[in-house]
Amino acid sequence: MDISVVVPLYNEAESLPELQAWISRVMAENGFSYEVIYVNDGSTDESWAVIEGLARENDAVKGICFRRNYGKSPALNTGFARAQGDVVITMDADLQDSPDEIPELYRMIVEDGYDLVSGWKQKRYDPLSKTLPTKLFNATARRVSGIHNLHDFNCGLKAYRRKVVKHIEVYGDMHRYIPYLAKNAGFNKIGEKVVKHQARKYGKTKFGLDRFVNGYLDLATLWFTNKFGIKPMHFFGLLGSLMFMLGFVAVVIVGVAKLYAMHSGGHYTLVTNSPYFYIALTMMILGTQLFLTGFIGELVVRNSLRRNDYEIEEEVGDMPKQ
Repeated sequence: MDISVVVPLYNEAESLPELQAWISRVMAENGFSYEVIYVNDGSTDESWAVIEGLARENDAVKGICFRRNYGKSPALNTGFARAQGDVVITMDADLQDSPDEIPELYRMIVEDGYDLVSGWKQKRYDPLSKTLPTKLFNATARRVSGIHNLHDFNCGLKAYRRKVVKHIEVYGDMHRYIPYLAKNAGFNKIGEKVVKHQARKYGKTKFGLDRFVNGYLDLATLWFTNKFGIKPMHFFGLLGSLMFMLGFVAVVIVGVAKLYAMHSGGHYTLVTNSPYFYIALTMMILGTQLFLTGFIGELVVRNSLRRNDYEIEEEVGDMPKQ
């Protein structure tokens, strides 16, 4: 099969028939063998009934229905697990992503050799209150992830080589950072294509401004787990040791200062009357706690069933399987 189109959706009953007709036309014009996997994320409208109707009319249409709303990331992850096409295309169900982009996205994966191609909605039909935070968000994501050629991490229209979606896990709200997840999994050939962004025709957006706050928290999580996920002591141990040593040195300075004042006959007070003593003591306590946190993290990693789960691209020669 050439292409799997994965479409996560929530309350998009009005747009689904038009979207499916559009996808079917594009696939027929280009002679692609394909499947369309609609993942109904607990919709409260007639979305699932519409998907069932589309599946009866077209054998290429498949549907997955969640019992309740879990979010876009679980919907994509479930769709990825079911996808069988050589190239997997994701798009939103609100008709803002154009299926006419599919042939070129497919070509970039198959002929140009990209692992992942992300859409870039260079011209957007969104209010300024949404576009400005998006620009800041993408600038931060580029800097942290090191993927400097992407302008729109959160674009729903993307294309993947099948092995990419089979080797990444999209959870929480990590759908915003799928290129970063792919890079962390060893898929480094990531490209971008300018795509058309169309005004929403039906319904209303499902995302609020809180996604930008959550987005930065998720980015920090990804950065930390990628850098220190299997080596927590390298972060907590180092930070804890530095903090403990600074606190210890500060305590020594406070003590030496008092002893010097006593020896020279100068004015001196109790060590416990100095605020620096308590600051230094607090730093030593926090440093110890951070160091112990590193130990606990190492114990967790050591007992993880996936601690030696490495991605192997290929093997040559006859070797026994693990």
